Amino acid sequence: MTNTLYDALIAPHIHNNNPFMQCDDGTVLSYADWVKRVTQIANVLAEAGVKPGDRILVQAPKFADTIALYGAAIQTGAVYLPLNTAYTQAELTYFAQDAEPSLIVCDTKDASRIEGTFETTILTLGSDGSGSLTKLANKAADAFETAERGSDDLAALLYTSGTTGRSKGAMLSHKNLLSNARALTDLWEITDQDRLIHALPIFHTHGLFVAMNTTLLAGAQVRFMAAFSQDAVIAEIPKSTMLMGVPTFYTRLLDDPRLTKELCAGMRLFVSGSAPLLAETHTAFEAATGHRILERYGMTETNMITSNPFEGDRIAGTVGHALPGTEVIISDPETGKPLPAGEVGMIEVRGDNVFQGYLNMPEKTREELRENGFFITGDLGVKSEDGRISIVGRQKDLIISGGYNIYPKEIEDVINDVAGVLESAVFGISHADFGESVLAAVILEPGATLDDQAIAGQVEPLLARFKHPRQYIFKDALPRNTMGKVQKNVLRDEYGA
Repeated sequence: MTNTLYDALIAPHIHNNNPFMQCDDGTVLSYADWVKRVTQIANVLAEAGVKPGDRILVQAPKFADTIALYGAAIQTGAVYLPLNTAYTQAELTYFAQDAEPSLIVCDTKDASRIEGTFETTILTLGSDGSGSLTKLANKAADAFETAERGSDDLAALLYTSGTTGRSKGAMLSHKNLLSNARALTDLWEITDQDRLIHALPIFHTHGLFVAMNTTLLAGAQVRFMAAFSQDAVIAEIPKSTMLMGVPTFYTRLLDDPRLTKELCAGMRLFVSGSAPLLAETHTAFEAATGHRILERYGMTETNMITSNPFEGDRIAGTVGHALPGTEVIISDPETGKPLPAGEVGMIEVRGDNVFQGYLNMPEKTREELRENGFFITGDLGVKSEDGRISIVGRQKDLIISGGYNIYPKEIEDVINDVAGVLESAVFGISHADFGESVLAAVILEPGATLDDQAIAGQVEPLLARFKHPRQYIFKDALPRNTMGKVQKNVLRDEYGA
């Protein structure tokens, strides 16, 4: 019986006694012990009624059992749906209603709130061992008959938003995830001799699929941190070979005088993604450490698309070449026809890494996933003569702050519901630490006397913290073109400095 991801990522480690994961408390988990834990949790999932193809919604803290839960979802043939731990109750409710999970796994501290909202079976995970899932797993058998899953069966469901409408559930197959893990492991030459510093969240592509799937495939070690800590990362660099991070990690490390060439002598790879890396950061990091950060480009629907080379020039401002087995073209946004090198157009991608479509959204799937297999990313880019891709802008007004995707319309809808607000326009401006910062231009109704604190008090409880506007700008009117469309580029230019 075959299970595409389990057979590649988990089964090879059943008798592997090499260290796999070192946690914040100093605990070191071997691969064999981790596989045993995966199996115990798989039994708990099956007892809870989870069947192959069922969706498991997870909004839980980052610790060893959460990664074992991901492995157990694979083993039971379920579809793993991780959610940002910052999402509010209103956001969680939307995802649960859309995905219709057969099981929800939440943080122990959120249990009472969530159990009173959903009829779905609820299990809990607490990093202190207090969760019901943890306690049940401690008593569960360590043998489980792995569910059969083929390469085209779904393995994960990750939500991503557009600039219009609500979040979309991107359906990712076993083949999507495994093909990308293999391409990255080969390209970055990851082996069982590597030790990865893992300080990323595990509810999105970078931290879960890029970092953990490549680690499992290679049999590497991982220093598993609950969150980014400058002191902890500095302490681990001399013992490690790789760090995968977002630009914020690198700007904060650069502020630390302990970051030196001597400290980084044993490191072989620093990877950055999830947000644009400023050229100044790239240059400053090389000067401080002797290492050029490897920038790559990807998105929820496609996993990773391009990467700067492991061997060869890593050029600031570019995201490198298409991954092996992945085709990238630059097309005319109006006609869809490929453009020659040097011309700016839409980035489109085709390959085994490209998702299966959006859950419950066939029309949206048809809009963005062509019949020939190319996915329209919504990003504008240019390809050099030697095939390097540079991203020059986004067709949609996506904001990326601290590695998180932020979609203006969702925030605008909440602001516009505040009594006294006539309309709003949310946009991003450059931020040295987070990549971009969220601003909101607000037009009040005649006679309204709202201030920024009054609006923030009503907006913030409904949105995750990373979506909160950092500033409210009160204006008499929004800049518009002759067609009446709000010109956010004008706002960015006006307030970007």
